[in-house]
Amino acid sequence: MRVIKKINNNVAICRDSNNKELIAFGKGIGFPVIPYNITDLSKISMTFYRIDSRFYTLIEEIPEDILEVAALIADKARVTLKGPLNPNLVIGLSDHINFAIVRMKKYKKMKMLFSYDVEQLYPNETKLGRYAVNLIQRKLYVTLPDSEITNIAMHFVNAQEEKLPDEGHDVEVLIAKATNEIEQFFSIKINRNDFNYNRFAMHMRYYIKRIRERKQFIDNTTVLVDAMKENIPKVYECAYRIGNLIDESLESKSNDEEIVYLMIHINRMIGKTKSENEGL
Repeated sequence: MRVIKKINNNVAICRDSNNKELIAFGKGIGFPVIPYNITDLSKISMTFYRIDSRFYTLIEEIPEDILEVAALIADKARVTLKGPLNPNLVIGLSDHINFAIVRMKKYKKMKMLFSYDVEQLYPNETKLGRYAVNLIQRKLYVTLPDSEITNIAMHFVNAQEEKLPDEGHDVEVLIAKATNEIEQFFSIKINRNDFNYNRFAMHMRYYIKRIRERKQFIDNTTVLVDAMKENIPKVYECAYRIGNLIDESLESKSNDEEIVYLMIHINRMIGKTKSENEGL
């Protein structure tokens, strides 16, 4: 196995003997001068194939300890859920855990609830969500709220497909309309190759999938919405407009949780876009 790029001291991008690219985890594999060949494969603890290269930049930004915990969780899910999982699961989990910790510190008085609806619909995924929260507590010394059991469980639900959900051209049209709405509202130009945009587009595909399948779950997020609305009112207004756009197209009603997650993705995307534009 040949190491071609270091992510951190214990994670690297490699090529196997068949020249297939993968993400490898192993103690110290990022230390030697790159590129080099790993002759002792026992140093590799986990490997993940077919991760979208657009997310490599995101991997580099996630703290090493969070990335390693997410890899353990993804590996557990791979063994527990018998069936193909989206290869980008480990990236989505890393990103979610990182943000959940930040959000908990920033909005520590705000509470999102554990969803019994999700537990009934997806018992195995909920068990994995509970395992993940417990592992995060043991490895990262962070106690996440029970609502994260639900949130993480939904990552496993969404990951049980070979490909990202794609219902055809109309989904891409809705994503394009939502992106145009953000650009017009904030008077910015969004880089479609940026990982924050790709993360937003991925979220939109799952959002539309949940709406179409009527699998939104209801949590009492009103207090959190109100707090974020007060802190970032323009982001709330933009998210609300996009929610209306989706609902008008699909004859649905987006709940507060969907608006919260839209706000999170919009805020990340415009934050980076604005800073890049200011640097021009």
